[in-house]
Amino acid sequence: MTMVAPVPHGGLLPEQEAATYAGWFACLAEPMRVKLLHAVATSPRGLTVGALTEILGTSQSTCSHHVRKLAEVGFLHLRKEGTATVVTINQACCSGLPHAADAVMGLLAPRPCCPENLPEDVVVRALGDDDGESVRRIQSEGIATFETNWLTGHRWVAEVDGEVVGWAGAVPVSERECYRGVAETSVHVAEGHRGRGVGKALMYKLVTEADAAGIWTLQTSIFTDDRASIALHQSAGYRTVGIRERIARRDGVWQDAVFLERRSPVV
Repeated sequence: MTMVAPVPHGGLLPEQEAATYAGWFACLAEPMRVKLLHAVATSPRGLTVGALTEILGTSQSTCSHHVRKLAEVGFLHLRKEGTATVVTINQACCSGLPHAADAVMGLLAPRPCCPENLPEDVVVRALGDDDGESVRRIQSEGIATFETNWLTGHRWVAEVDGEVVGWAGAVPVSERECYRGVAETSVHVAEGHRGRGVGKALMYKLVTEADAAGIWTLQTSIFTDDRASIALHQSAGYRTVGIRERIARRDGVWQDAVFLERRSPVV
């Protein structure tokens, strides 16, 4: 599965993109393939064709046929382990299919900000000189890099009961004048505080302040398996631009990343 560029709002869907999406949807027009894709997507380690045959209650030849069709389009990855064929999901599908639906339905124009129902116990404030140790602690829990060339007025920390539990910021993508309104964003939350709205509060502050400052485009890259982060960004108006294949190494394994951007509804 290869992502394509978003369609300008109000423009006609280009022929190549229309053909690509039609191929995806046509492949999923068979209910058995939808069930098969779901079974694989909910099995992180993958499934053998034999196991899929049992789950679907069909013959091995029928199962293999559907697996092959899904793999040809790019929904599935296949690998050999001895005599067995192991089937795994192509993580790009997690963003590719929603993006296709958004493109067809004309939803790629900027959306109003932003995440709703912000948690009352999370305080977001400007990052200060004394926050370095807390930020480095959160950084050490993942692979995030704490930038030093922040845009002035666009770096934040989130506190719960006086403890720094997350940080966010924006850095310029280029020193060229024509890109002065484009920034790359980062949002990171401490492991013990995820799922309680800290990221939502940081995201709200990040994008509303960017809009107020006249920043017209925010962009970011997120590993394809980080569905929670992708969903958070989508809730703030970010849209998938494409998949950056084998863009980074994590634990010695090449990773794909979803490239998302948000166009300001203000500027």
